[in-house]
Amino acid sequence: MSSTDTLAGRYGAPSRARRLAVIVLAVAVSVTFLGWLLWAMLFHASPAISSEEIGHQVIDDHNATIEVQIEYGDGPVDATCDLRAISHDKAVVGELTFEPDAADGPTYNIAIKTHRRATTVQWIGCKTEGQPRYR
Repeated sequence: MSSTDTLAGRYGAPSRARRLAVIVLAVAVSVTFLGWLLWAMLFHASPAISSEEIGHQVIDDHNATIEVQIEYGDGPVDATCDLRAISHDKAVVGELTFEPDAADGPTYNIAIKTHRRATTVQWIGCKTEGQPRYR
């Protein structure tokens, strides 16, 4: 008698039904995960609005500008865009929310007032209804 026969006789062999259930469960979990991954890729691949900073400039102690490019997915939508000016000690010295007009774009030059000298302007991004993340 071989050692596998002895072990199977002593502890019992796994049932075919259990093996089949594990395989079916693994396939179901894999198909569900791949379906979710495909949905997430397609849903987030084409946002209604996206934006990126081109550059910024600190003008003086109370003014800064930023140049951004805003692109619309399937057409112009109502959106809000946020930016903030930050000082050398990482304090926010100015904030601005604006609504871009598609007729003025795709490149926008935005001026922001600050209550003291900024060292950088941080572009947060744009979002629209149904798009909870800034892009």
